[in-house]
Amino acid sequence: MGLCAFCKDRQAQFYEYGVPICPDCRSIGETVPDHKTDIYFALLQDLAEAKVRAEAALIEFKSLIANLPSGLHPPDGAQHIQDVSHELTAARKKMGRASDRLEDYLNRRIGPEDLNLR
Repeated sequence: MGLCAFCKDRQAQFYEYGVPICPDCRSIGETVPDHKTDIYFALLQDLAEAKVRAEAALIEFKSLIANLPSGLHPPDGAQHIQDVSHELTAARKKMGRASDRLEDYLNRRIGPEDLNLR
């Protein structure tokens, strides 16, 4: 099945809203009242997707740096490095925001107003 998208430490045994999740992280969701479970798992999915984007950006950045000098002329090469670095920074910020939103919900029961649940 793969690793839990939330803790990334244990094997996932369940899928909630398409997100692989281990029993321990799933039990956190079970402590949330039933009518709020959709919010919890939507926030969890947002965090999992943000982590995947950040990991992909980090892989791209590391690959670029590992292949230096790339053979691109200085203006193009420097701009490419800067672009990839900006993508990594943006992905990490999104991951931090997703983590903060989930933490706010779990600790203070503050649900984001922009969350669009069907």
